[in-house]
Amino acid sequence: MMKESRMIAAAIVAVGIFCLGWFVKAGIDNFANKDRQVTVKGLAEREVPADKVTWSIGTKVTGNDLPMLYESINLQTDKIRKFLKANGIDDKEITVNPPSISDLEAREWGDNNKNFRYIVATTITVATNKVEQVKTAIFKQAELLKQGVAIETSNAEYEYASFQQMKPEMMAEAIKNAQKTAEQFAEASHARLGEIQTAGQGQFEIDNRDENTPYIKKLRVVTTITYSIER
Repeated sequence: MMKESRMIAAAIVAVGIFCLGWFVKAGIDNFANKDRQVTVKGLAEREVPADKVTWSIGTKVTGNDLPMLYESINLQTDKIRKFLKANGIDDKEITVNPPSISDLEAREWGDNNKNFRYIVATTITVATNKVEQVKTAIFKQAELLKQGVAIETSNAEYEYASFQQMKPEMMAEAIKNAQKTAEQFAEASHARLGEIQTAGQGQFEIDNRDENTPYIKKLRVVTTITYSIER
């Protein structure tokens, strides 16, 4: 009876040692597999023409007779509007801001010894998707100078408004490029690429291609993905 009890106890101990060893091995394998990951970045780029432009044209007149200055600024505004329409811009795409008046004699600072008292200025803004027409008009704006229009400022800002439509396609390309990089890493490590562990939503950027061609935009999508690596 005593001998049988000892044999049972020994068997229980042996089974316990075996189970302990198995759990320890499984824990070590699981711990090792946690470090078998690779984090890669996927990139997708495009160069596209801008599809929206906002062009601001500032003009001003100076003098001492306010009613005459108002007539003069309205005349300049009409000339600018006609110039824009002659270059393919519609009335609904043109906004004329109300004139602003600066009274130099009312200033408490600066040089008041000028030949005129008032500065009347206004800004005409074009907002349109007719990028090529605006580019042409910008190159031809010297025609306004010949008509006696004093152009104080002329600034054009170009956008790519259709970027939202490009996002899914570019995101898919970025993920595909990230996967290729991860597969190359796994192959070099004599391993197999596993499932995605984590993935970022992607960073989207729109920049000018260069400072001389702001009407050509460079789109860029970067995504960061972590894959498991299986032996």
